[in-house]
Amino acid sequence: MDRLDSMRIFVSVATHGSFAEAARRSRLSPSAVTRAVADLESQLGLVLLHRTTRSVRLTERGEIYLDSSRRILADIEASEAQARGADATPRGLLKVTAPILFGRLHVLPIINQTLKQYQDLAIRLVLSDQYVHLADEGVDVAVRIGPLADSSLIATQLGAVNRVLVASPPYLEARGLPRTPDDLAEHDIIAFENIDATNEWRFDGGRKTLRVAPRLMVNSADAAIAAAEAGLGVARALSYQVRESVLAGRLVLVLQGQPSEDLPVSLVYPERRIASANLTAFLASARAYFKARPLEPVAAWPLSDGPLAPGA
Repeated sequence: MDRLDSMRIFVSVATHGSFAEAARRSRLSPSAVTRAVADLESQLGLVLLHRTTRSVRLTERGEIYLDSSRRILADIEASEAQARGADATPRGLLKVTAPILFGRLHVLPIINQTLKQYQDLAIRLVLSDQYVHLADEGVDVAVRIGPLADSSLIATQLGAVNRVLVASPPYLEARGLPRTPDDLAEHDIIAFENIDATNEWRFDGGRKTLRVAPRLMVNSADAAIAAAEAGLGVARALSYQVRESVLAGRLVLVLQGQPSEDLPVSLVYPERRIASANLTAFLASARAYFKARPLEPVAAWPLSDGPLAPGA
């Protein structure tokens, strides 16, 4: 194994704090990963990692070498992309990450089209509702929903979504339709932990805060929506997650008279990846997909009027 391969493996071990996890992600045997790091330490004459039966930690020299290794690997990728040119044919691996439900509904079709068009390209899609650090995870492009923190990442906005409250028609018929945020105190609440980092829900453009007491807490948007459809209570979700269920009548929008800010949906990627033919191909497929299927705000949905219609 050459020095660069060993360096990539070391970065993976350091990032994930685990030889086993680095082996899994690199599709190598644990022994091959252990040997690669040991050979690298031998070549450098340094101890890069402290190993115990329970943890793997960087040494002081290991931290310095990790920073240098990341810069070197990034520079090599950028140099290769620049040498191939903007018109190069996409090939090799592109790593993409997205929230679970958004990835299943929207990113998979984009990937499907991209792979059909470019036979030499491979894509690894990581679906997670947890925040993924691109540099630490070796990710090329990520979907972000919500305001973006200031960073060195480049962003391409795909559309916008809203936070919404939903419940099933049978639940609302039995418990009544909330007219104000304060009415939620009389209802069973379903909380999706990724959206609801705390039990404080904001209304009226963030000017009103209401502390809720969830009866059910889940860590999956699919589970929260399924629970709401089953009549277990009122759930908070993102509009794209429940659009199909609302239009099909399985769920009803609640408290739609309350102002709801638009949350941008963006693709973010490191500046060094701009020259990547793989990224360029994926971005082009994403733009074409959302041009044909725009992410519409709730106000644009074709909702019918009825006894449980929003604002009723």
